[in-house]
Amino acid sequence: MLTTGFINGKIFTSNPEQPIVNAMVVGDGKIVWTGDQSDLNKIDGKSIDLKGRRVLPGLIDAHLHPLYLANAAKQIACTAPNVHSIAELKEKIKNIRAAQSPDLWIEGWGYDEGKLLEGRSPTRWDLDEAAADVPVIITRTCAHIIAVNSRVLELAGITKDTPDPQGGKIDRDENGEPTGVLRENAKDLVTNIMPAKTIEENAELLAGLSPILLSRGITAISDLMGKAEPTDYYEMYNLAVEKGLKQRTVIHYEWEDLKGQTILTSENTNNERQVYIGGVKLFSDGSVSGQTAWVNPPFLGDGENYGIQMITKEELLAAKELAQANNVQLVVHAMGEQAIDLIVDTFYGSKGWLKDAPSIRIEHAAMPTPRALQRAAETGIAFVTQPIFLFAEIESYLKNLGAERTKLTYPVKSMLQAGVKLAFSSDAPATAWADPVNPFVGLRSAVTRKAYNGTDTGQDQKVDIETAITLYTRAAQEISGVPNIGQLAPGYQADFIVLEQDILEMNPEKIDEIIVLQTYMGGELVYQREGVQTK
Repeated sequence: MLTTGFINGKIFTSNPEQPIVNAMVVGDGKIVWTGDQSDLNKIDGKSIDLKGRRVLPGLIDAHLHPLYLANAAKQIACTAPNVHSIAELKEKIKNIRAAQSPDLWIEGWGYDEGKLLEGRSPTRWDLDEAAADVPVIITRTCAHIIAVNSRVLELAGITKDTPDPQGGKIDRDENGEPTGVLRENAKDLVTNIMPAKTIEENAELLAGLSPILLSRGITAISDLMGKAEPTDYYEMYNLAVEKGLKQRTVIHYEWEDLKGQTILTSENTNNERQVYIGGVKLFSDGSVSGQTAWVNPPFLGDGENYGIQMITKEELLAAKELAQANNVQLVVHAMGEQAIDLIVDTFYGSKGWLKDAPSIRIEHAAMPTPRALQRAAETGIAFVTQPIFLFAEIESYLKNLGAERTKLTYPVKSMLQAGVKLAFSSDAPATAWADPVNPFVGLRSAVTRKAYNGTDTGQDQKVDIETAITLYTRAAQEISGVPNIGQLAPGYQADFIVLEQDILEMNPEKIDEIIVLQTYMGGELVYQREGVQTK
């Protein structure tokens, strides 16, 4: 077997048995040896000098929305430094309208009213002033809320008499007229009528996203919004692989697209494949920043707003039955206390059905109670959380929760101390940050527990950098279930990244500035920053 030796490195392996080495040997795409360079025998192949650089396992983003992220790159970015106000947003829309044909929708993503000068969401009337004759849809940072113009309301048939759908809310003015802001399931009234791209177009977008992810060190991803119609995501991702997608990919299909159907097979759920279906996804509530998370106590502000309950115990049990029958994960979005309690209490004490990953996952888990942490740990329910949220959305958290309650959200250290299986991820692009998929932003947030503007987000919940990296590598593998990745140890895939700065020794408040020089998958160089030379 021809091998390649990687020598003279500072290699953080995420392997607890051998966390730091300075050399490793790769053969047939896998790690065959790790250790001290002085113990390395002659290499039957080439040798690559890492030049003292820090090396990490390839990062695993266990929760993001790749197609949405790829599409967002072609939409109006409603985040700083591009947009600071509704007035600026209207100018951006006017410019797009003047440049494109009248049969196309105008789309934007990432607005956060907490960061906008006006301190509120754009309304139909704001958007009408910018472009009244074409459909305009602007998605909030959390992706749980949209703002649309009157043309979209007309196309969707939404009027003063349209009732709120189950698990959704149509915002209305003092006269009962829809404002154009649609929350949670109400947004589906619009998204379901939007023109769909072809599977070819979507596959091209995903293939184009792949090098961007590699440049951030991300070698494995999980899509948490898989669809069966109008485009089947399993087929779409496999086509994207043919077009150049490199990442190992797990798809979690939405419950609404799976119930009553038999699309899951032993082939498309086989985790040995580059692309496979890993679970069924449900929503228990909405977002903290959008005040739709199902919380207790209520959000700050006028009246008692406890958010939106989006699922019932009966639906959870039905989805579990489907997941168990098909040997895939049950994945549930839950942010507020009541939403998390519903899931944990429904499944408390139940036995898992998967051997190589947790059977039940809670996504985000922003506000778990101590009781929920204990019960989740006892039942083996895993959490997948996003440290970038507090970092990027601090204004909305402070407004909705207050400073002290904000510090209690995403209690990472308490989760680990309780014994909950935990992984980090980005949820990109569903956060108010210009580079939402960048894992080093989340890592900075986790180890400093400070927002981008320096606001304290809870010092007693910060973790050390080694723990944070592990939650983006080995722990993310253990929860996502993709086999043989997440650590640099014999028998594992040789997926790793070479960094320009030493993440273990640098100022934690500079971690988000880290540059990935090279990314390897299966021992092959798949990304190289311009100007970097290899030997």
